[in-house]
Amino acid sequence: MKNIFATFIAECMKLRGSRIFWITILIFLFIPFMMGLLFFVQKHPEISAKLGMIGTKATMLRLGKADWSAYLEFLIQGMAGIGLLGFGFVTSWVFGREYSDRTLKDILALPVSRSFIVLSKFIVIVIWCILLILVFFTCGLIFGKIIGIPGWSNEIIFQYAQTYIVTSFLTLLLCTPVAFFASYGRGYLLPMGFVILTLLMANFTGLVGLGPYFPWAIPGIYSAPAGTEGMQLFIGSYIILAFTSVLGFAGTIAWWRFADQH
Repeated sequence: MKNIFATFIAECMKLRGSRIFWITILIFLFIPFMMGLLFFVQKHPEISAKLGMIGTKATMLRLGKADWSAYLEFLIQGMAGIGLLGFGFVTSWVFGREYSDRTLKDILALPVSRSFIVLSKFIVIVIWCILLILVFFTCGLIFGKIIGIPGWSNEIIFQYAQTYIVTSFLTLLLCTPVAFFASYGRGYLLPMGFVILTLLMANFTGLVGLGPYFPWAIPGIYSAPAGTEGMQLFIGSYIILAFTSVLGFAGTIAWWRFADQH
């Protein structure tokens, strides 16, 4: 436990000395603001013509009824998409910076198990992403209140908060393969390319009906409104996603323990 705590503190110190943490916080604050703005324009179509492209985008989205249920569904689906990118970026940075900053040899020279180093990095990623999840949802609620969306009730918020938490958790589990590719690719380029590819494939597999079998499409399908045609998961979907997460975690530890890092 002492070794894990020491490596965890070291990772936190690296994060504290970087601006990336605050940049991600600002991005996850700005995105729900923009989503709230689009919903506000959808709620007031008479002003869409005055807002140019923003008004056009809001009209194209066709968000349905301008109430809290529709707004929260919009936020949850937004998290399913931005989470893949945002959490993937966080994971790429935590693992890839050791190669770009050329600090890997210094870390490996420490009398600490490489498995503990990897585990500490994943703990930092989980804590960081949980903060982003809270910022995204909290800011979404605040902006929703500001623009005056009707239909607020504690029951609706609690119901959709549960869906939001599960969607976020499923998305977070998909960080482990990104960590492997950041380690294997020794930097940021390969893991971010992998994240973008999986995001594109998630949309494609969802269109052709293979989403329940593709791990990166599963959070988006789960976030879809109940009863949406072609958006049903089964127990095997969760098993596939869990297996992918475990495989990525095990692969990352194996790479750090056995691959030639010099």
